[in-house]
Amino acid sequence: YSTCHWCHVMERESFEDEEVARLLNQHFVAVKVDREERPDIDTVYMNVCQGMTGHGGWPLTIIMTPDKKPFFAATYIPKYDRRGLSGMMTLLPRIAQIWQDDRPSCYGIGDRISDWLIEASLPAGNRAEIKAGVFDEAFQYLTRVYDSEYGGFGSAPKFPTPHNLYFLLRYWYYTGEELALEMVEQTLKSMYKGGIYDHIGFGFARYSTDRAWLVPHFEKMLYDNALLAVAFVETYQATGNEFYADVAREIFTYVMREMTSPEGGFYSAQDADSEGEEGKFYVWTAAEIMEVLGEFKGMEFCSFYGIAPEGNFEGKSIPNLLGTELSDDERRQLEPVRLRLFNHRSKRIAPFKDDKILLSWNGFMIAALALGGRVLDEPSYIEKARTALTFIETRMRVGDRYMLRYRQGEAANPALAEDYAALVWGLLEVYRSTLNPAYLQKALEVNSEMINLFWDEVQSGLYYYGKDSEELLINPKEVYDGSIPSPNSLAARNLVWLGRLTGDQATTRLAELILKAFSEPVSQHPWAHTHFLLAAMTDHFAGKDIVIAGDRHEEQTRDMISVLNQVFRPDITLVLKTSQDELVGELVPFGKEMKKVDDRVTAYICEGFSCREPVFSAEQLCEAVESSPGES
Repeated sequence: YSTCHWCHVMERESFEDEEVARLLNQHFVAVKVDREERPDIDTVYMNVCQGMTGHGGWPLTIIMTPDKKPFFAATYIPKYDRRGLSGMMTLLPRIAQIWQDDRPSCYGIGDRISDWLIEASLPAGNRAEIKAGVFDEAFQYLTRVYDSEYGGFGSAPKFPTPHNLYFLLRYWYYTGEELALEMVEQTLKSMYKGGIYDHIGFGFARYSTDRAWLVPHFEKMLYDNALLAVAFVETYQATGNEFYADVAREIFTYVMREMTSPEGGFYSAQDADSEGEEGKFYVWTAAEIMEVLGEFKGMEFCSFYGIAPEGNFEGKSIPNLLGTELSDDERRQLEPVRLRLFNHRSKRIAPFKDDKILLSWNGFMIAALALGGRVLDEPSYIEKARTALTFIETRMRVGDRYMLRYRQGEAANPALAEDYAALVWGLLEVYRSTLNPAYLQKALEVNSEMINLFWDEVQSGLYYYGKDSEELLINPKEVYDGSIPSPNSLAARNLVWLGRLTGDQATTRLAELILKAFSEPVSQHPWAHTHFLLAAMTDHFAGKDIVIAGDRHEEQTRDMISVLNQVFRPDITLVLKTSQDELVGELVPFGKEMKKVDDRVTAYICEGFSCREPVFSAEQLCEAVESSPGES
């Protein structure tokens, strides 16, 4: 993919090299695939690589028979043998000779790998409900691998994995376990302090090469910044600490400045390299800081941000706040200094920007902006989310099908299950932020289209690619939550929420089926499915369904909505029933008879199959929703 550092290295060493090219063209048909444009192909053959070698990653190298059955798999391959790795100049002639002399063995390996793939994709036997103890197991595992000094989970390299934090926030909310919230806060604060965060231009890099989050792999991905923005906004809701709100605003500033197309969609990524060097755009010397800021301000900035003569990355320094505690006032006072450095840095040759617009990642960013807009009271964020939805509808839909990617006026490649599920999530968050039923209606329509295209009518769950798409060796049903949530995790959560919001029994039944379809792998390894657990928790614990009968222009209506936006209440659904809007009654039949009482703005709160007495003020509503969450 375009921002993959080692992909570029292999490209320079081998694919652009005449000697390697001659060998490739003599014996092989070389096909290069952008994994972000064809994640279906990548998913199938990455499973192959992991099964054959025990590991995976990019660049991914597969050699297969003409009928697409793989018999060799690797990741990065140098041109010449190096550090125990066989090089292209050794491997290519050797494999070509085996193909010439013993072709049946290549086909045999390909057949065995294909059979293994098919067997591995068969559904698990146990289809029971996910028990509450699974949530405890996931929490206990995360506590065991938690880095109490620097936050995050496991050792280097460290990835953000925001859905672990979403799960911990909800575990804290439902159980009162303070350690869960502590783990979230320590992780977010440590990541922000480290060099993985761009303290000059904002936004997070993809991962850290060390446990302290100091030295990142410098590429910036849209999905990381979208999903982390959600984590910071939700943690602000949970704690009221303005620090988290400030970081979320900075992420949104970065995305709107650097990653937004003129048409309103969001670009995919920024490269790690510039001028052929990884991180060159982002690192500084103390002398350069002094030259821009002057000696006094320069020394102060270097002291705060760890800029030292010896450097912390290849002789230069990545700005970071490790070992530094900045007060809110100090951060504000440093803002003019940061701007001067940002303007100076802007004169450098910038890293390559991948201007593909991917549907799934745009769905994540739409969800993040909509959530941020309502919680932080920033209407411009919600407007950006709505503009992106319009872009998707007008530019990324061809006939009756959404496309996976858009670039330079062309939409291409049928969208996959993750694209549809991410779009539904974005629509649900925009609905929640605007309470405009047209977005709920659209979410239901896109969800229905997703079910028609991807649903397994026999075993339940979503296949990776659609019934109308190119057929690969297998059509997997992904549930593992890796760097992004899996299609089935996203869909399960959407189905639970849509069932709750509308009361539609068919949607609720689909939610039950998808939760049971994957209960065995999720229950066996819950820590590998933390986004899926969000759906299971919402289904397991009793939530509150709230209908506000009132018009938008009424102050009491706005106050009630504001009260619900400010606090972290992941178990609440909200519907606004105005006197003018008949669509709400069609989409949410159970609220049809919920009307103003004595012409006053009225809030109805239903929980556990029964409704309470209505309330008439924001204060009463706040008191009602603050009762402890309980089990269904």
